[in-house]
Amino acid sequence: MKAIKLRLIVMNFLQFFVWGAWMMTLGHYGFVEKQWNGAEFGLVFSTMGFASLVMPTLFGIIADKWKANYVFGILHALFGVAMCFLPMIDSPTSFFWVLLVAMCFYMPTIGLNNSIGFDILKKEGKDPTTYFPPIRVWGTVGFITAMWITNVFTKEWGFGYSIKVSFVIAAIMAFVLSLFSFVFIPVINKNKTSDNETTNRTLIQKLGLEAFVLFKQKKMALFFIFSLLLGAALQLTNAYGDSFLQDSSVFPKGELINNFSTIILSISQISEMLFILTIPFVMKKFGIKKVMLFSMIAWVLRFGLFGLADNSLLGFILISTSCIIYGMAFDFFNISGALFVEQNTDSKIQSSAQGVFMLMTNGIGAVLGNILAGLVIAKWFEDPISHAKDWQGIWLTFAAYALAVAILFLLLFKYKHNNESTTKH
Repeated sequence: MKAIKLRLIVMNFLQFFVWGAWMMTLGHYGFVEKQWNGAEFGLVFSTMGFASLVMPTLFGIIADKWKANYVFGILHALFGVAMCFLPMIDSPTSFFWVLLVAMCFYMPTIGLNNSIGFDILKKEGKDPTTYFPPIRVWGTVGFITAMWITNVFTKEWGFGYSIKVSFVIAAIMAFVLSLFSFVFIPVINKNKTSDNETTNRTLIQKLGLEAFVLFKQKKMALFFIFSLLLGAALQLTNAYGDSFLQDSSVFPKGELINNFSTIILSISQISEMLFILTIPFVMKKFGIKKVMLFSMIAWVLRFGLFGLADNSLLGFILISTSCIIYGMAFDFFNISGALFVEQNTDSKIQSSAQGVFMLMTNGIGAVLGNILAGLVIAKWFEDPISHAKDWQGIWLTFAAYALAVAILFLLLFKYKHNNESTTKH
C-alpha cells in the first residue's frame, strides 16, 4: 500500500504543479510583457471556463470506455505540446486559441486524477473518503511549489527570465507526468457496466445530463444560479492578483511585495489546505446557507483588502490577510457546495449533479466572469494608451459585486438547517 500511496502522491503533486507553474503569473505576462488590454486578457483567461463546458464530460466517457490512466497520460502529453507553442505567440487572439486547446487537454485530467485515485484505493481495500484527502493535499503542495519555482525563475533577484518560461516549466513537467502515468500508475479499465445496462442507458444519461431535472426544484435551481454568480468571481484574483502585486506603479520593483509577489500569493493555497480541515465541523454546526454566506463575505474581504492595500507595512498585512481569507472563500464555496449537492440529490444522479455544479462554477460562471471583468476593466479602469490600471477601483468593484451576490443569496435562498442531519431531500 505504501508504494501505491507514494505513486498517487506523485501523481497529484505533478497534476497541480503543471497548473500552478503558469496560471498565477498569466495576468502579468499578458498585461505587462505583452501589453494586452483588459478585454483581450479577459478572453484569454476564460479559456479554462470554455474548456470546462464540454471536455471533462467527453473525455470522462472515453476514459470509461478505455483505460483511464492511458487517457490521463495522453492528455497530459498533448497539453505539454500545446504549452510549448505559447512562448512563440504575440497575438492575443492566437494565444487564446492555443491556450484553449491546452486547457481542453488539461481540464479533463482534474476529474480523471480523482477517479483514478478512487479506483486504485478501492482495489487496495481502502476507503477513498479516509485515504484520498491526505493524498490530494499534495496537489496543493505541488501548486505552491510551482508558484515558488516560477517566482525564482522570473524575478531579477533570481534567474531573471521572461514569464514565458513558466509555460516551458509546465510543459516539461506535463511530459514527466505523462510518462509517469504510463509506467507507474496501474492500468485502470473503468468500464464495469454490463452490455445490457449500457445499451439501456439513453444518450442523455451517458452524457450526464439527466441531473438538469434538479432545476425543477426551487431550492436546487437557486443554488445552481448562485453557484454561477459566485463562480464568476472565483478566478478573478488568480487572473489579476499577480499583475496587481507586480505593478511597479503601485509596488516598486526591488521591494518586498513586488519581488516576492508569487510567493506571497501562495499563502492563499496554504490557507486553502488548512480550511479544508474545518469543513466537516462548520457544515454540521452552521449548515450550507451560513457556510455559503461565510464564503461570500470572505470574497468581499478578499477583494476589498486588495483594494485598500498599498506599498507599506500595513499594505503587506492587508494583502497577507486577504490571502489567508482566500482559503475560507474558496473552500467553503467549492467543497461545501459539492457536499450540499451530494446530500440533496438521488444517488442515481449524484455524479451528474456534481457535473452540473462544476458546469455552473468552473464552466459558465468562469467564462462570463472573466470576459465581463475584462470588459469592465478595459472600459472604466484602464488607460487605453498606457494600459495603466486603477487597481483600487478594480478590486472595490469586485468586492461590491460579491457583496451584492451575498445580499441576494441571504434574501432569496431558503434553507432550514438541522444540525442533527445535513441531509435534505
